[in-house]
Amino acid sequence: MSGEWQPGHRLPNEHELMAQYSCARMTVNKVMSGLVTAGLIERRRRAGTFVSRQQTDSAILQIPNMREEVTSRGARYRYRLLARTVRTHVELEAETFEFFQGGPVLELECLHYADDRPFSYERRLISLAAVHHAEEADFSHFPPGTWLMEHVPWSEASHRIGALNADAEIARVLQVAVGEACLLVERRTWRLREGITQVSQFFPGDLYTLGARFAPDGQIRTRTNALKNLH
Repeated sequence: MSGEWQPGHRLPNEHELMAQYSCARMTVNKVMSGLVTAGLIERRRRAGTFVSRQQTDSAILQIPNMREEVTSRGARYRYRLLARTVRTHVELEAETFEFFQGGPVLELECLHYADDRPFSYERRLISLAAVHHAEEADFSHFPPGTWLMEHVPWSEASHRIGALNADAEIARVLQVAVGEACLLVERRTWRLREGITQVSQFFPGDLYTLGARFAPDGQIRTRTNALKNLH
């Protein structure tokens, strides 16, 4: 949970953990099984046990990497940090205050480009109580979403998807007309019961779609995020 072991890190084997913690193999196995169930580690036959990459195909929506979303569709990715502010608990709305358990947060506004066109406008809050080293991170050159995926483990996420008409601020940043249809994706992630980050991402309606293919048994077959014609 501290992030000392990065995603992809190989864990010690059960015998090593038994010696380190002076406990029975059954205890170690029970703990490891619980971490697998929580999605924090993954077991690979004949290879060992590793810290999970924090992505799962069992979710209808994965947490996207914006650079990969753009470049995988043949466009050139570019990122810009628009604003960075530390907010205290007295400046947070009641629902946000509760999610972050009253602690200070880092507020970031970012813009992701596909070629020279704005692709996503991002408003993000990061808990400095849970992720204290985020305050020293250089987000002027590195997208916060990517940084979090690489440095901070999480155990649960929620998505909410909606549509809205761009107000003056969103229209200015995304370079669309006021009132133009936009897609809004709101997401929260937790580490066990501790709020890590909440983000709102705004996409021009003609650039981005979300979809999933599933069966009656609830199994997800494929997942697609389609970048439409940039021209």
